[in-house]
Amino acid sequence: MRQFVRDNQVGMALIISALLFAVNIAINPASLNANTFGSIIALTLLLSFASAGQTLIMITGGIDLSVGAVMSMAAIFTANTMAGQEGQMPLVIAQVVPMALIVGLVNGVGVVKLKLPAMVITMCVSNVVTRLQYVYTQGLPTGTTSKFFTMTLQHRFFGFIPGMTLYGIVIFGIVLYILNRSRYGQQLFLTGNNRNAAYLAGVRSDMVEILAYVLGSLLAGIAGIIGAGYMNFVICQSLDSYTMMSIVAVVVGGTLLIGGKGSYLGTAVGSLLIIVLSNCLAVLNSSDAVRSVIMGGVLILLLAVYNKEKPIRQ
Repeated sequence: MRQFVRDNQVGMALIISALLFAVNIAINPASLNANTFGSIIALTLLLSFASAGQTLIMITGGIDLSVGAVMSMAAIFTANTMAGQEGQMPLVIAQVVPMALIVGLVNGVGVVKLKLPAMVITMCVSNVVTRLQYVYTQGLPTGTTSKFFTMTLQHRFFGFIPGMTLYGIVIFGIVLYILNRSRYGQQLFLTGNNRNAAYLAGVRSDMVEILAYVLGSLLAGIAGIIGAGYMNFVICQSLDSYTMMSIVAVVVGGTLLIGGKGSYLGTAVGSLLIIVLSNCLAVLNSSDAVRSVIMGGVLILLLAVYNKEKPIRQ
């Protein structure tokens, strides 16, 4: 049975999500409506955006604990720069992209060149970015995004499909191409699976891994921009929780913590499971502390089942 679960992680995640949703409906029948479906889709998309870069990084065998901090910083830049005005997106991008690239480069160089543990360097960088949020805003709530940008994210097609889906099509297409169609994607998997084989094949594994951190941070910055537009109001650390949620989503989706195996489709399904579980806990009116405990227990259980497989290494 455990072998079956390990070999069918995406399918199992979908089944668990359906069961959790059924439990949610049984507890609160009133939640069976278009608004609930729309909210689940939107939040799943946002988490999958946050988890996109984490997927790339974890395929190399690394991890990024600065995802939430980068998202929060990007959201603050977005809301503060727009301040409810239209036509400010180029200026937002001009701020968010350099910030994300610098964070990703520091993370990548720290892990690859300085040989620092990924958890240590990315946590330190996360703390720095978090402190900069308070310096930038002086601890006060920042502005709001433009009405048009928010509308493109919150609008519901057919009453339940969020406008964010259009952004999702673009992001999914890019990430799926990188992982499944590009030469870099092949190098990424080979680096995570067997660095010696990658070296013999002429792959510059150091550059591949550094680029994974840079792309991961950039994708987190983009997720932060979208998150700001969806929420329309941002405070410091408003998206920090996405760090742990992204890790859980990637692991649930079948990516090995030791690298070498993973898929963005699996990450998206893992994101769905986490959002449905969170929604179910919200229906139970459980406290944030209880939710955190349950989320932690789910991660431990899934790690015990999903991350036993050994890649080919030397």
